[in-house]
Amino acid sequence: MSEERDNVIHVAFGRDGVGTRIAAPAPLAPSPSEAPKPQKPSDDPLADLYSTADVAKLFDLRESRLRSWAKSGFITPSATVGKKQLYTFQDLVSVRAAKALLERGVPQKRVKDSVDAIRRTLPKVTRPLAELRVTEEGGSVVMRDRLGAFVPTTGQQVIDFDVSAVRDDVVRVLRTGPTAEARRSAYEHYLKGCRLDEDEATFERAEAAYLAALRLDASLGNAHTNLGNLCYRRGRVEDARRHYTNALRIDGEQPEAHYNLGFLALDAGDPQNAVLSFERALASDPSFADAHFNLAMAYEELGRARDAKPHWETYLALEPAGSWASIAERYLAPRG
Repeated sequence: MSEERDNVIHVAFGRDGVGTRIAAPAPLAPSPSEAPKPQKPSDDPLADLYSTADVAKLFDLRESRLRSWAKSGFITPSATVGKKQLYTFQDLVSVRAAKALLERGVPQKRVKDSVDAIRRTLPKVTRPLAELRVTEEGGSVVMRDRLGAFVPTTGQQVIDFDVSAVRDDVVRVLRTGPTAEARRSAYEHYLKGCRLDEDEATFERAEAAYLAALRLDASLGNAHTNLGNLCYRRGRVEDARRHYTNALRIDGEQPEAHYNLGFLALDAGDPQNAVLSFERALASDPSFADAHFNLAMAYEELGRARDAKPHWETYLALEPAGSWASIAERYLAPRG
């Protein structure tokens, strides 16, 4: 197990009281001097790229809906950085228009036609993008600026917004955040919670510290994960699930939160959903030994021993002297 995972709390529950873990606390963030600097947004929202989480927050949409739109080709992020697909500002204009049309009951096929026309036109527009207005005239979606109207397409009389309003919303919703002082104070509260959450006598103070951290900086996903761990250990399973989910809204690739949701599913007798969560944890951290162990356990409960085998083997490769090595070896032994 890697060094950052040494400080975990093993909790026995479920079958035979083995094969279960809630990671707590989540790995500590590096000290401020060691912390990687986040990618700084540019001063111009029109030039930036936006994640699915950003767009969901900006337009009050579920991330799952945006992913569904992308998968179906309805509205797909048009920029790629590494393996990630990101939204351009032009994409934001399309999402804004599509949401308005759909909320008024316009058939999706007609919405797609309108959005496709907008997306085809915006990259070709040489006039200042922020001066554009998207509106309706004579039953068609029209884009116009101070020089006149252009590129009408089919639509409904349901949208009318300045593109500059989208830019202003980006600044208002995505650019506002805690001050540097608030972030430092939040981090101090977070570290205090990490120190206090190892002793049952100080659980309540630890929870208060994490909540104080989140009030100052709502982007501390690890604080939600640690709160979830505390809630679980205090018997508040649904509160734990809520905090793990909130952690993933902040950081959709956090392996501990995925792992813990998988654990809750396994404990609730739902190995199928447990498999999905453990797989997501391993997609983020392939060396997460306990996730391999519990994914194998979930596969065994589903009667999928063949799928479980490589994860038993990986667990033993990562943790040959681990707490559950004998269990993995037993499952790998020839079966009669």
